[in-house]
Amino acid sequence: MTNELRFDGQVAVITGAGGGLGKEYALLLASRGARVVVNDIGGSVTGDGSDTTAADTAAAEIRHLGGESVADSHSVTTPDGGAAIIDTAMNTWGRVDIVINNAGIVRDAPFEDMSADRFEPLLDVHLRGAFHVTRPAWKVMREQGYGRILNTTSAAGILGNAGMSNYGSAKTGLIGFTRVLAAEGADKNIKVNAVAPIAFTRMLTHSIDSAAPPADAAAQAVLDDLTNQYLKRLDPALVAPVVAFLSHRDCAVTGEIYTIGAGHVSRFFVGRTKGFYHPELSVEDVRDQLDVIRDEAGYTVPGGPADEMAELFATIMAN
Repeated sequence: MTNELRFDGQVAVITGAGGGLGKEYALLLASRGARVVVNDIGGSVTGDGSDTTAADTAAAEIRHLGGESVADSHSVTTPDGGAAIIDTAMNTWGRVDIVINNAGIVRDAPFEDMSADRFEPLLDVHLRGAFHVTRPAWKVMREQGYGRILNTTSAAGILGNAGMSNYGSAKTGLIGFTRVLAAEGADKNIKVNAVAPIAFTRMLTHSIDSAAPPADAAAQAVLDDLTNQYLKRLDPALVAPVVAFLSHRDCAVTGEIYTIGAGHVSRFFVGRTKGFYHPELSVEDVRDQLDVIRDEAGYTVPGGPADEMAELFATIMAN
């Protein structure tokens, strides 16, 4: 291909890259010339234990295929761990061009059973972990005037999903993180986006297996058919091309969210309805005009708080 998108000379740091989605990202970027730090502590899907084998094996596979890669087993959950991950890239290759915050765990439970020991570790890995890894990389990227950062959100947070108040909170927090960094990085050619992958990984398998079993054999048969016909089409490798493009220097978008699964790509966005205005708004106005307030016809997609304020003032002036 004469117009193949490549990453020659660039260094990518990918967390949770010992398997699943992260490994597919690492393999694709490495095949296109990127030098990859494969970070993974090798713990279970719920965050228990550690084993360097996953990171070592994935990095070795990349090298076997002719790419450049180094394994890293530091945890994303502490500032020191995040700094050490970026130090691995800097000490090995002297630069960081791409950070993909992919590490994640699940600990599902109904909200009445959600405890701090289920909630806090999810924030530590997903949200605080992205901060701990991105913060030291941010300094490098600003100094070199270039960077690509990709965070991993989820429909479980954007749309909501029962039993995932911890996971959904952490994943939606990453949307705000993405939007703010996109605004702050604009003057230094640092693009920051987010993906909401839909893939048949051990995390999805764990969530399915942990759910309450169907009430009868017929319902179980439907679930089994769903798994065989549809879920197995959610190949993690089909998410990687979108991740690679958003990590490439040709990517012009920033602050956006893309959902990807089974080869399909679309964009999530935050919209604002035209709404209802009254200079002496009352409780009863809200009740009586709720349909107007909620009407999605003529919605807008503000680029930031300033855009929303401009829309508000335009409405006031027009009335």
